Amino acid sequence: MVRLYTKDLNIGYGEQLIVKNLSVQIPDRKVTAIIGSNGCGKSTLLKTITRIISQQSGAVLLDGKNISEENTKTLATKMAILPQSPESASGLTAGEIVSYGRFPYQKGFGRLTRRDMDVIDWALEVTGTIDFKFHPVDALSGGQRQRVWIAMALAQETDIIFLDEPTTYLDMAHQLEVLELLQKLNIEQGRTIVMVLHDLNQAARFADYMIAMKNGHIVKAGNGQEVMTRDVLKEVFQIDAEIGRDPRTNKPMCLTYNLLKGVYQNEKAIIPVYPALSVNS
Repeated sequence: MVRLYTKDLNIGYGEQLIVKNLSVQIPDRKVTAIIGSNGCGKSTLLKTITRIISQQSGAVLLDGKNISEENTKTLATKMAILPQSPESASGLTAGEIVSYGRFPYQKGFGRLTRRDMDVIDWALEVTGTIDFKFHPVDALSGGQRQRVWIAMALAQETDIIFLDEPTTYLDMAHQLEVLELLQKLNIEQGRTIVMVLHDLNQAARFADYMIAMKNGHIVKAGNGQEVMTRDVLKEVFQIDAEIGRDPRTNKPMCLTYNLLKGVYQNEKAIIPVYPALSVNS
């Protein structure tokens, strides 16, 4: 089933197109990972689908409706996004951060209702951050802070959650902690999760569906076995990869890789030698 898809998207900044004529479907109630090299358009695509930026042409459709025509608050009850670098929350507690997720439902003076407070506590509980409700976010570890931001997205009570590199700046344990939480939300609550990831093996391990991008277009989309291939990685990242199987999950994984000669390195390249400058020159 597909509720969300793009049609012939062209996205750019000024006259420079970043995403070109892109059409893609996001599987409902699945975990989707978008991969690709820096500057390929992954984050730009995410921001356009969530209406943070506007496309130059084409459309993003949710439940058959063009999201550009949706009321902002209405759209915020359907999809939530956790950006790559959430704005500073200096001085705020975890509970206060999560309360911002209730904005789409507030009326009048914006006071929190009993229902709002119940949802906030639920989001903190689900993400394992209820003990930090009254703690300053600045005092939390990177993994704890990231879970608080995810709790804020959960408090929006949306079916679809977008995350732009949710594991950036986290150590290995905290990366796993966040990805396992997202997987749990998908399995137990049926949330559709769409995230940009840099780590190919994490993407293959946790995603049901992968989208590989290069230069603003899709090279390959499908399950991990279809996307994590030598040919696809060669096209997307210009690497010669050895693909094996994760012994614990049986998912495909990149065991090792070399740069393709002539792309980032050239064995016949001439390195210029400049004459040493004298102290009198």
